[in-house]
Amino acid sequence: MQHNLNYYKLIKNLNMKSKLPLVVILGATGTGKTKLSLQLAQHYKGEIISADSMQLYKGLDVITAKATKQERAHAPHHLIDVINPTQMFTVTDFKNQALKIIENLFSKNVLPVIVGGTNYYIEALLWNILIENSRESEVHYIPGEGLSDKLPKSSQELHKELEDIDPEMAKRVHPNNKRKIVRSLEIAKNMGVLHSEIIKQQQALTGGSSQGGPLRFFNSLILWLQCDQTTLDERLNNRVDSMVKEGLLNELLNFHKQYNDGRTSPDEKPDYTKGIFQSIGFKEFHEYLMLNETERQSELGQKLLQEGIVEMKMVTRRFSRKQSKWIKNRFLGREDREVPPVYGLDTTDPSLWDEKVYKPARNIIDSFMEGVSSTEKPLPRLQIASLPNSKDDTYKCDVCDRIFVGQFQWSIHLNSHKHKRVLAHKRKRNKTE
Repeated sequence: MQHNLNYYKLIKNLNMKSKLPLVVILGATGTGKTKLSLQLAQHYKGEIISADSMQLYKGLDVITAKATKQERAHAPHHLIDVINPTQMFTVTDFKNQALKIIENLFSKNVLPVIVGGTNYYIEALLWNILIENSRESEVHYIPGEGLSDKLPKSSQELHKELEDIDPEMAKRVHPNNKRKIVRSLEIAKNMGVLHSEIIKQQQALTGGSSQGGPLRFFNSLILWLQCDQTTLDERLNNRVDSMVKEGLLNELLNFHKQYNDGRTSPDEKPDYTKGIFQSIGFKEFHEYLMLNETERQSELGQKLLQEGIVEMKMVTRRFSRKQSKWIKNRFLGREDREVPPVYGLDTTDPSLWDEKVYKPARNIIDSFMEGVSSTEKPLPRLQIASLPNSKDDTYKCDVCDRIFVGQFQWSIHLNSHKHKRVLAHKRKRNKTE
């Protein structure tokens, strides 16, 4: 932990001396992050650091929407195609490698441009987190990786253990979230300190907040690419169709044959929760991929193919909403958190890209480098909820037989149509009885 604090101080001193900003491009999938990153890196002779957990892996270039090799030739890229699909790469691995790259770029007076759709990767870079893996950062192989896969105990049994060891942390973690439960148990065992105590230390640092540790880079700028959701939905539907034309199916079939065939069988439930197998597309096309070549050409095969395309479009649209919600809540929704200025750039109309995206982005960066105020103004903090920001309370809904962690999630559930419908049904049934 002390090593982490010393490295935090080194990075902090380095970036405070730099006249260059750390440019971070956020946005839902399909909003144009790759395009803007290439334009800015070319203009400022900067280098791009990908913060996309799926683009780290070699292969599946179409489905993970990587910048093409031709596009990557215009500016140096980091952390794309760096590990094999059978390997696991943690957020700590990413953070440690990315911080070294950023430190090196600043030392050479080169602009770093962070771009990606894995928002918790970006959070791990921007804010100081005290918790590290108990062993040196390394790449792990997927088979058998992770203590949660090796433990025969159920999530509920492990949660009971956590309640006995670290009751404060047990309140924060849902009883069904086995990975988080195991992580807290691992910290207590391997580091000799409770997870809840580490979080308290993190929050007690100057600049710490209810969300964790202090800001690591005070020279960072966040460019949030936004788009009207209806327009984005149509764009994402068209994007999936384009992916199919660009060879998505052959890419999936070849990848499935090379890496995934031995992981699945007709009678075995596939695991699409690890590594690159989490990519949108594997799960959606699973039944089609399990067919042989003749079966894929059959009426059933074509039906499964079309169902996979429809499902992929739906999941991609849903994912874009989740990304936007995350950015809004984590970067603008907490008053006590140190947050870099967040600038909203509207990508709804591609014909207005230069006017509404590229030129404003340059104005923001140029103003920072010149030490003057930009004519572009950052987005204000949001008043998302008047509820206390409590993450330490667990609530049980006896009506729906569900558990919720945090008062905000509990309030959302109580006001949901589903809860009210179940409640009304039970009341009606009780009256008839």
